[in-house]
Amino acid sequence: MVRGRPRSFDKDAALRTAMDLFWRRGYEGVSVAMLTEALGITPTSLYAAFGSKGELFEAAIELYDPPGASPTDRALVRAGAREAIEGALRDNADAYTDQRNPPGCMVTLAGLNLGSGHEDVGGKLAERRRLAERRIQARIERGIEAGDLPASLDAAVAAAYVQTVLHGLSIQARDGCTREQAHAIVDVAMGGWDALVGDAEKAGTAHPPLGS
Repeated sequence: MVRGRPRSFDKDAALRTAMDLFWRRGYEGVSVAMLTEALGITPTSLYAAFGSKGELFEAAIELYDPPGASPTDRALVRAGAREAIEGALRDNADAYTDQRNPPGCMVTLAGLNLGSGHEDVGGKLAERRRLAERRIQARIERGIEAGDLPASLDAAVAAAYVQTVLHGLSIQARDGCTREQAHAIVDVAMGGWDALVGDAEKAGTAHPPLGS
């Protein structure tokens, strides 16, 4: 029987436990009863410590995805644009298949199969994904400005491509993809990136300006 919150209750450890539970099962798949059982506390203590289930989920997402600290954010500061993009894919492939953690990306997986009444949860997760894609787009735009990427490259499309690969890697990891398999997928994805950049270069030189 679950008792009240013990004196030695570790809120940080409890939040980590809740994060792992949401990560593995998704928001919809975790009930308050599951949370109290996993944390060893009563519903009253849960609400006193974290507020509602939704507020606990938001805190868990913040723990999982703190500003500027994701594998993508760390990779995007690398000098070359291609190096930054490949680093984002490979570093996430490593993170998604890390055996010490639940598989995949929590921001992608926790919102799958949300039922009606949880539009706020789905909306907040979607906004996080949009912001991540915008950061990728901003890095691509910096590469274009620096001459590292062709001016004719559509940065928004290129960023959407990278984000789509990341989403796919997350699903594959959840379904049992190994680290080696994930990196093989990245190999193929980088071939697609090179083709995207190459097509933009060709388009940019197909009709040179008059007087050139």
